[in-house]
Amino acid sequence: MKRFLRVIGLVILMPTVHNANAAADAKPLKVYILAGQSNMEGHARVDVLDYLGDDPQTASLLAEIKTADGSHRLIKDSWISFQTGLRGRIDGENREVFGQLTTGYGSQANRDYDQPGEKIGPELAFGITLQKRLDEPILIIKTAWGGQSLHTDFRSPSSGSYIPSNGDIARGKFETEEQKEKLRKKTGARYRQMIDHVKFVLQDIKRVCPDYDSRGGYELAGFVWFQGFNDMVGRNVYPEVESDSVVPRFAKYTEWFANFIRDTRQDLSAPDMPFVIGVMGVAGADANEGNLAFRSSQAAVADIPELRGNVVAVPTSPFWDERLAEIDKKRGQIRQKGRQLKTKNAKHENADGKMTPNDIKRFLARYEQEVFTAAELALDKRGKSNAGYHYLGSAKTFCQIGQAFAEALLTLSEHRTDK
Repeated sequence: MKRFLRVIGLVILMPTVHNANAAADAKPLKVYILAGQSNMEGHARVDVLDYLGDDPQTASLLAEIKTADGSHRLIKDSWISFQTGLRGRIDGENREVFGQLTTGYGSQANRDYDQPGEKIGPELAFGITLQKRLDEPILIIKTAWGGQSLHTDFRSPSSGSYIPSNGDIARGKFETEEQKEKLRKKTGARYRQMIDHVKFVLQDIKRVCPDYDSRGGYELAGFVWFQGFNDMVGRNVYPEVESDSVVPRFAKYTEWFANFIRDTRQDLSAPDMPFVIGVMGVAGADANEGNLAFRSSQAAVADIPELRGNVVAVPTSPFWDERLAEIDKKRGQIRQKGRQLKTKNAKHENADGKMTPNDIKRFLARYEQEVFTAAELALDKRGKSNAGYHYLGSAKTFCQIGQAFAEALLTLSEHRTDK
């Protein structure tokens, strides 16, 4: 299927247009916004999709994605516009891909735009779940860039300017005028690009969604945020605190994201738009103390009285694949052995330093056979396509996450209707 592309430099801010004269028999198009960093991009390769079929709980999703002959379905009445860095990069121009929802709207890293995309993120199962339940057209507008923070890149206007932390000052990070100017440009850049792109799509919906009936207008039916890794590891911005501290380590994240929700609703003229927060779940139940503290800071946003009832935090740790994680640990063991063999060390097999690169390569091939069982090697190939911080590149995990996001929004919508 041909993908439609748009290279974006500066985006002109377009007003959001609602059709006030919608015909009574035309329903508003439901529009959903997805935003975040690399895990919202999605780093699961399509060649590990079949792993969904191994689990009765996810096999039905695989049938929604692939036909019996292995081709990838176009999802009925579901459309998507995805803006991210050109070929996945964050240091240059952006590019939009759009069309009917199918596989390939995950990370665009190293993308050959003449070929179908090779990755998926949460958007695929998210769209499938919504469309199946609603049985009406939907439009997904997705903006995501890897390696981006809330404290700087997605910082929204109400959070003000980024103030260098004590850690920044100690490192002399923003001392020169050049450094200060770079920080000013970077602060909030992704937030502005996100808002601009949503408005760009909404001012000409038929460009993305050809069957759009303008008589009914559209409804901003929900927003999903899936981000956090860069903030979670940002020790200079979120220094560790004593165990008995009354102020949580990531309290500022909670504050800044609450501002993000308020600002997004205001800038998109959608004061009641439901929000779903995808709570970081990498490492699953084995998450360390810092990871757990960060999860709490994200979940805390949904408990702010002003936001309670229209913002929900969805844990993603339940979808962490423990079997794939055990394999990943063994992969780490092999990588560590490879690093050790490159140094002369009496405690390792290359004690005299005489092993050549080819010797090391052959040794590691034998070592892999010792570390892994044949079943583990087969599972590694079938289910995993990326690193732990990308949920091991598991298509099963990303689909379960997307499904959970959709179900959370549907539940929020039902509660609003019941009131």
